Amino acid sequence: MRSLLLWCAQNLWLSEHVPQWGFVKRAARRFMPGEDFDAALKAGVAFKAQGIGAVFTKLGENIKAMSEATAAVEQYELVLKTAAEAGLEPEISVKPTQVGLDIDPDAAFANLNRLADAAARVKGFLWIDMEGSAYTDRTLDLYNRVHARHSAVGVCLQAYLYRTASDAYRMLAFKPAIRLVKGAYAEPADRAFPAKRDVDANFLALCALVLPDANRGRLRLVLATHDVALIDRVARFADAIGMDRHQLEVHMLYGIQASQQARLATEGYRVKVLVAYGDAWYAWYLRRLAERPANIVFVARQMFG
Repeated sequence: MRSLLLWCAQNLWLSEHVPQWGFVKRAARRFMPGEDFDAALKAGVAFKAQGIGAVFTKLGENIKAMSEATAAVEQYELVLKTAAEAGLEPEISVKPTQVGLDIDPDAAFANLNRLADAAARVKGFLWIDMEGSAYTDRTLDLYNRVHARHSAVGVCLQAYLYRTASDAYRMLAFKPAIRLVKGAYAEPADRAFPAKRDVDANFLALCALVLPDANRGRLRLVLATHDVALIDRVARFADAIGMDRHQLEVHMLYGIQASQQARLATEGYRVKVLVAYGDAWYAWYLRRLAERPANIVFVARQMFG
């Protein structure tokens, strides 16, 4: 089922036609409050009342023209400014191909650096998202270049890739911010663990590798997963080394594990919700379903309900 969903996410015909189907639009609303930023901001304000933060991301990737990249940058600048004015901790998550990596790597760097400048002006934070493994080296290079100029910048690492342990180890030398995910793209078996149990084991091993640095304040570590059992196991590791709960951060998607988000926040962990918006949601939505194929039941309910 996971492989089928990821294939659908990459299929051009489906990406052009399926988003027009009403029941799919309704089902996608499980993971996003709406297609415009006003809806996302309203959700972020509501989360703040629960002691939960928000990270905003405008959906869209692999843009074809630099004018689209410029528009994305301008939109994110507005997001940072508006979120700050609303009293939120302004954080954004940006895909490198959304700001021009496929077209001009230097322009993508300039765009990300511009967003890091904008984040710094409002005491915010820029997350550089990770895409398929074909982009890993280029994304890490972009992160290293931007981070050399701005400290409030983080990058996503994927636990299903074999290479991630060495990537994370090298990054510890310069006080990075790492958002650790399991991984949501279709990858060959020579690059990524094919079995969920191995991905989970590597997630734990990666946390064991970097938690001491997080405990010493040399790393901002984010557990970006909805796997509550896995989060609880990492939390036990953190407790064992005397790590303050507020130093351990959890990010989850809007609409998933809401009760657990509230529980973790109440227990003293730093919790943020990734709030996505925009009309380019098809591939992103299919990858969300692929992360937990049981979510397809939700789609069926929308179809018949």
